[in-house]
This record gives sequence, C-alpha cells and structure tokens, in this order.
Amino acid sequence: MSWDTIFQLANGWAFLMWIVLIFLPRKPFPLAVVFYAGVGLLCLAYASLMALLLTGTIDPVPVADSEGGGNFTSIEGVRALFASDGGIVIGWIHYLAFDLFAGLWIAKDADSKGFSRILQAPILALTFVAGPAGLLIWFIIRERRARAAAGLRKVN
Repeated sequence: MSWDTIFQLANGWAFLMWIVLIFLPRKPFPLAVVFYAGVGLLCLAYASLMALLLTGTIDPVPVADSEGGGNFTSIEGVRALFASDGGIVIGWIHYLAFDLFAGLWIAKDADSKGFSRILQAPILALTFVAGPAGLLIWFIIRERRARAAAGLRKVN
C-alpha cells in the first residue's frame, strides 16, 4: 500500500469520525465509535507505522545519534524523520488522532456545561482544521461556565 493511499485512508477515516462527532446525537455508542474506532485506530496506525519507520522496516530513514540521522533530539533529527513520505504521513496521522481526541473532549465538556450544538459546531470544525486554535477558543469560551460550575460544587 502506498503512502498516498495510507494518507487518503487516514484523512477519510478522520473526516468520517468528525462527521459522527459533530452531527450525530451524543449517545454512548457514537461517542465510543469516535473514541475507539476513530482516535484508537489512528493511534494504533501511528504507533505501528512509527515503529516500522524507526526500525527501518518501511521507508528507511537513517536512525542514529549522529548528525543527519532521524531522531527526536534535534531539529536535524526530526527533519530527517519527516524527509520521507512515510515520516510525513505518520506525522499527519499523529495530528489527526490528537485533534480528534481534543474534539471529543471539547464536545463532551460542552455538553456537560450546557453549550448548544450550534455553538459547538464551528469550534469543532476549527479544531478539525487547526487543532490548537480550536482548543484555545474552547478554553476561552468555557471559562465562565467552568468557574460557575466549580463554584456551585463548592457550595453543595
């Protein structure tokens, strides 16, 4: 299977999970699908492909402590890991998994704080396309209700 095919499959799968998260009712089954079939499978793909890449089994990139080898201890090392199609696809799957996990957390948090699905949709869409930006916006929007809920819990 080519890296382009893996890239397309991962993108399509993540997109489908975002559709489930944004548009389907927030019942236990759809949420479990997003968590296990979405985030879980993307994490499994990432971990498996990363292990294969780092061992040189697929898309060999020299992995060494010396300059020019792929590692996570220097800019040059990370650049070497991303110098191959495999490294780029694996890095992209990493982003897809974490952004979907952040979106799932945002959706559950927003539901628990009583935010409407209409308000949630653009925040989730932003998280899909620019994960940290969507998460930051959610942190700002949720703050007042989170503090109010924390204050109510202290009184009880």
